[in-house]
Parts: sequence; structure tokens; C-alpha cells
Amino acid sequence: MNNANDLTNGKVSAKLLGFFFPMLLTNLFQQIYSVADTAIVGKGLGDNALGAVGNLSSLSLLIIGFSMGMTSGFAVIIAQDYGSGDRKAVCKSIALSVRLSAVMALLLTAIGCLLLKPILHMIQTEEILIADGLTYGYIIMGGLTATVAFNLCSSILRSLGDSKTPFIAIIISSAVNVALDWFLIFIVHTGVEGAAFATIFAQALSAIICLMRILTNPELQFCKEDFAPDRRLSLLLLKNGLPMAFMNSVTALGCMVVQRYVNDCGADFTSAYSVCSKYLNLFMLPSLTAGFAVSAFVGQNIGAGKPERVKQGVHVCVGIALVSYLLLGLVMMLLPKQLAGVMLNESDTIVLTSEYLRICGAGLILLNLLFVYRNVVQGMGYPLIPMISGFAEMILRIPAIILLLPHMGFRATAYAEIIAWVGALALNAIAYIIYYYNYWKQHN
Repeated sequence: MNNANDLTNGKVSAKLLGFFFPMLLTNLFQQIYSVADTAIVGKGLGDNALGAVGNLSSLSLLIIGFSMGMTSGFAVIIAQDYGSGDRKAVCKSIALSVRLSAVMALLLTAIGCLLLKPILHMIQTEEILIADGLTYGYIIMGGLTATVAFNLCSSILRSLGDSKTPFIAIIISSAVNVALDWFLIFIVHTGVEGAAFATIFAQALSAIICLMRILTNPELQFCKEDFAPDRRLSLLLLKNGLPMAFMNSVTALGCMVVQRYVNDCGADFTSAYSVCSKYLNLFMLPSLTAGFAVSAFVGQNIGAGKPERVKQGVHVCVGIALVSYLLLGLVMMLLPKQLAGVMLNESDTIVLTSEYLRICGAGLILLNLLFVYRNVVQGMGYPLIPMISGFAEMILRIPAIILLLPHMGFRATAYAEIIAWVGALALNAIAYIIYYYNYWKQHN
């Protein structure tokens, strides 16, 4: 076994942190170019163009989040095979993951293009935002194959303990994305389609870099038979992938309902919610990354039959979540207006954004811990509870926004998020305690 990628031996904190930080930088660069994309659109094309692009965030989470959940589920099986030392099983799992992901990419592209216009109308998108929203959305949905390819390749590499290659890929693609954004919007004056094309091109580039690393890995010797249909393994992969995919999509449905009620309140609310979503995605990165790291770590150690390392790994990642809250939650609470002003021009929209950031900054610890425990449960091979927690988020978020928005205004969107986080965190934390206790008894 390649010791650099082996998470089943060595000091737990050193192994996890060495795995975590390249992943954190990877996700940070992804969000930086996402924020840069938003800032360039907002400053170059105006708040309405920014609102049109941001208005698609919930639909993107519905479609792209489905693929991310699916590939993350596939990666759990790959990590467990890798931890057990069975390289032939690893190659077979990867090969069938590629087959399933190719089919998924085609289906999601068709579904995304068909649903785009109806969903924009369903969530009460203002007419002034529709044209740009459709232009941007059709390009993004048309390029979903590149997005799915990167999600799959990066998930495979993480399951093998390689967090450095995705980091290199994102550094290169981020620089290309930001440069293309700037050139196409400010020099060529393409409009929102320029930002969309830049995003798809960057995703394709990062996917190619990750794929080349997989194909040149000396531990993986693929053969034609690996890609042959295998009903048992395909069902096992889907058993782990589908619940996580549905969890992300159900969470997105809840966000779409929130988006619908936000859009009812006017373009200022829509633009503010877009920026709030961008910043929340940025500030939750350390805990989100800790979740990805602990999923691969737990998967490998479950495969190797090492329960004590599983528990130690969870403690390390909970520590990361707490430190992240102390640093980034404080920034959200103390500097909300400054953060809002980076992307927005209108003072009213900045005030709305500031309220959201201050409230969510205070409750960020809940989201941080949710990412850790949800991914631990998934890494242990129990994807059903994370899926149920996604339904819980939707069930809690929707009535919260309906009941609170008339009384609290835009602040209701922040409180709805916190209420959803509480319910989902409770389910996953309790599930971890139960599943770990049963696993520990089996190996002691």
C-alpha cells in the first residue's frame, strides 16, 4: 500500500491534518473563483445580473448536488476497498462508478435543461432576471458532464487518500476561470454567458488533471474486465450513492422554496440572498472539508477494521469544526457590512445581506458539526440517516420561512437555516453514537 495515501496507519491527527489541508485549499480555491465570478458579474454587469445568476443556486444544488452526493457515495465503497488492501476490488469499483456516472451525467443534463425555465417561473423569478437566468442556466446545464467528471475524479482521489492532486487541479482551473471571467465580461462584453462558459471550461480542465492522476496511479491496474457489468457491485454503489444524492437534492428543494418566497419580496431580496449564499458557502469550507476528510478516513479504517482510529478521527474533525467557528463565525458577526460591500453596490441590499451574515455567523457551529457527523455516518456505510436528515432540513426550513418572513423580513431566511441545521445535526450525531457503539462491540 502507498504509505502517502494510507490513512489506516500512523498518528491519526498528523494523517488527518495532512490530508485535510490540501483539501481545504482545494475547496477554498473553488469558492474563491465562485466569489470572484459573482463579484465580476455584480461589478461588471450590475446587481440584476448577479441576482439572475445567484437565483440559479438552488437549482444548481438540486442538479449538481445530486451528482456530488452520488459520487461521494461511490467513494465510500472505494475507500473501504482501499482500506482492506484489495486493489482489484478498488479498480472494479472505480470502473463501475465511471459507468454509472456517465449515465447520470446524460440524464441530469436533459433534466436540468427541461426544468430550468419552469423552475425559474415556479420560484417567482422577476421578469427582469429571467433572460439572463436562462442564458446562464442553459450553458451550465449543458456542461454538466464536465462537472460530474470532476466530482467523480476528485471523490475517487480522496477515497484513495490523495488530496493534493485535486488541489493542483483547482489552482490551475481557478486561475483560468477568473482570467476568462474578466476577459469575457470586461473586454469582450459577453454578458452572463461569459461567466458560464468560463466556469464550464475550468471544470473540464480540473477533471482532466484529476483523471490523468488516476490513470497513472501505479497501484491501479485497470483492465477491460473491470468495466464489465456487475449487478451486485452496481447495486452496492447505488445503495451508497443514491441516498446521498437524494439528500442533497431534497436539501436543494427546501432552498428553492426559500428562494421562491425571497423572490416574492423583490429584486433586492433576491440579490442579497445570492450574496449570502456565496458567503455561507465560503465560510463553511473548513467544516465541509473536515467532513470530506473524515468520510475518506472513516471509510478506509472501517475497511481495515480499526474502530479506535475511527473515533480518534472524529475527535480531530470536531476540533477543526470548533476552531473554524471561533475564527470565521466571528468574522461574519463583526464585519457583515464590509463583506456585503465587496459584491454589492446598493445600500439597501447591503443592509439586508448584513443582517443574514450576522445571524448565521452566530449559528455557524451547528452547520460545522453537521458536516462532520453527517460524513462520519456516511463513511461508516450508513447513508440512510444522512438522507433522512436532508428531508428533516427541508421539513424544518419550509414552514420556518413561511411563518417568519412576514414578521421578520429578510432575517427570516437566516433563522430558517439555523432551525434546519439543528434538526439535521441531532439526527446525525445520535446515529453516529449508535452505529459506532455497535461497530466497536463487533471488533472488541
